[in-house]
Amino acid sequence: MVQRFLQKKDYRVTAVEDGRGMDRAREAARFDLCILDIMLPGEDGLSLCRRLRASSSVPVIMLTAAGETTARVVGLEMGADDYIAKPFDPQELLARIRAVLRRTNALPQTPSPAGGDRLVFAGWRIDKVSRELFDPADTRVILTAAEFDLLVVFCQYSRRTLTRDQILDLTQGRAAVPFDRSVDILVSRIRRKIEQNPRDPEFIKTVRTGGYIFTPEVSIS
Repeated sequence: MVQRFLQKKDYRVTAVEDGRGMDRAREAARFDLCILDIMLPGEDGLSLCRRLRASSSVPVIMLTAAGETTARVVGLEMGADDYIAKPFDPQELLARIRAVLRRTNALPQTPSPAGGDRLVFAGWRIDKVSRELFDPADTRVILTAAEFDLLVVFCQYSRRTLTRDQILDLTQGRAAVPFDRSVDILVSRIRRKIEQNPRDPEFIKTVRTGGYIFTPEVSIS
């Protein structure tokens, strides 16, 4: 039923009945998202989710019975991106699929630069170990924990457009709240601390399609 519904919405769907079928399907093709029912013959969905997370970053949505609160919590702790209780409205499942893919599927796979304890851009220096920011005059600039985490993400994905959903996913992980506007507030605060003119920023530019791009070239040391 789920397969037919999603195919009508122009998704390419592979349906399997158990863990062995999932393994065969993954060997044959690459998938953008996995929908796992907890109640499966043989290996259950929670175990499959754990196995997936050990070897893949593919987003996972768990299907649970209405009263399986503990299973939902365990599923999220094992790395599921979202869950939906049965019985469910197919339109709700579709909305959750779109939300998860919007946050994760378009995300650049390899941040750049990777590694290194220090990030440097336009004379500014970030010390990831001490979690401190220094301006070009080597004066420490005070950042909150959330501001620091966001600035590090911008540096890791410099010169790449990130949507608000992607930024939330990178900074808050699965604790991110859909439609959270905290990103805009944090960007405004960071601009006031690092931009020469926060109203006409050079470093963190707004993208009209909904997101931000960090423009400086970033090096590691």
